[in-house]
Amino acid sequence: MSFPKNFLWGTATASFQIEGAWDEDGKTPSIWDEFCEQPGAISDHSNGKTACDHYHRFREDVALMAEYGIKNYRFSVSWPRILPEGTGKVNEAGVAFYNALIDCLLEYGIRPWMTIYHWDLPACLERKGGWVSEQMPEWFAEYTGVLADRFGDRVKDFFTINEPQCIIGLGYMTGGFAPGLKLGLKEQVTACHNLMKSHGRACQVLREKVKDVRIGYAPCGASVIPKDEQNPADVEAARKAYFAVEKDSPSFSVAWFSDPVILGTYPEDGLKLYGQYLPEGWQEDMKVICQPLDFYAQNIYEGREVRAAENEDGWETVPYPAGYPRTACGWPVTPRALYWGPRYLWERYHVPFLISENGMSSHDCVMLDGKVHDPHRIDYLHRYIREYRRAGEDGVDIRGYFCWSLMDNFEWARGYSERFGLVYVDYPTGKRIPKDSLAWYAETIRTNGENL
Repeated sequence: MSFPKNFLWGTATASFQIEGAWDEDGKTPSIWDEFCEQPGAISDHSNGKTACDHYHRFREDVALMAEYGIKNYRFSVSWPRILPEGTGKVNEAGVAFYNALIDCLLEYGIRPWMTIYHWDLPACLERKGGWVSEQMPEWFAEYTGVLADRFGDRVKDFFTINEPQCIIGLGYMTGGFAPGLKLGLKEQVTACHNLMKSHGRACQVLREKVKDVRIGYAPCGASVIPKDEQNPADVEAARKAYFAVEKDSPSFSVAWFSDPVILGTYPEDGLKLYGQYLPEGWQEDMKVICQPLDFYAQNIYEGREVRAAENEDGWETVPYPAGYPRTACGWPVTPRALYWGPRYLWERYHVPFLISENGMSSHDCVMLDGKVHDPHRIDYLHRYIREYRRAGEDGVDIRGYFCWSLMDNFEWARGYSERFGLVYVDYPTGKRIPKDSLAWYAETIRTNGENL
């Protein structure tokens, strides 16, 4: 069986990771601009001031996508480029940039998929409380309204928020990502709630303003894989483990961030642990948080195996074997993550499914022949996408796959030390070199996965 006839193949990027032009044309600092200035925050002491210079080179990047047959492009918008003060006056130069990008995509026959928020909150709003502020849902609604008004005539596909688990878990719990805070449980839970309410308000605004709009949500989380797929006890144990809310914080949970959005309620185990920290009247907020979605997406890179166990939880994690395969950044290579993650999510939520990010960091370099050969990435993508196809064969309503990433870029707290792209970027010169994996992916797109 091949992929569905109208299956969507694409690539993805994020504004802060590729755009650069950090203070040009009216843009103000984001929390990531300021986080990069904190000593030790970025492992290679770099920043996103120039990144891939996509702000100035987007036409070249779009032409490259078109050359290789990429028909869908997921990109995010820089909030402080559109609203330098977070709210209020619109920065027309910022609007002009995204208008030019969107028009360029459409000229080449590439469908734009806009992510409203991929982590670059205006720093001025963080100083007003950021996601902990009860005003955030209305700030977010105002920002979404500007995007809807200015781009909704051509962009019909929107992701509201990318990886809420990282926004709160890494930004407000561990402090490893911007804004680098380590807050208590009450503030973490408040931030989670405000984030989901912001998602809901964005959905309402988009439905009101954009004709024929399609809306999705892009959380993340490592899949949980049954040790023995033929053992019903292991399959059920993995399902329970996948949706269980962690006992130290809800900030990295799959169910905590998706049950309210899709099912209209917090998971029962999460309420027992953290219900006391929710804001007063949170039940009424579910009317805002739970909005109809056209697709549910997930960023999936890896998974962990579990098996049934006679303990309090009913499962136990199976250690990775000695010498297990890993990517350049140390993440485990677990192709079955793209079968079991989508399967469990489909069974629980029954919303058409997309992979909004999947890919790997590899030890890429320009070789003596002037090319970039990345067989490990090709093998990784081949194995993962084949498992995703298997999920579709077993009844999951799979609609699309976005490879992370179009090009090497600023990999958040790891700086430029990791290369996830299908296109190699020589940062000193900005030169783009298509990797072997881009040609392989182009063939996968052309054959709709029949080459797998």
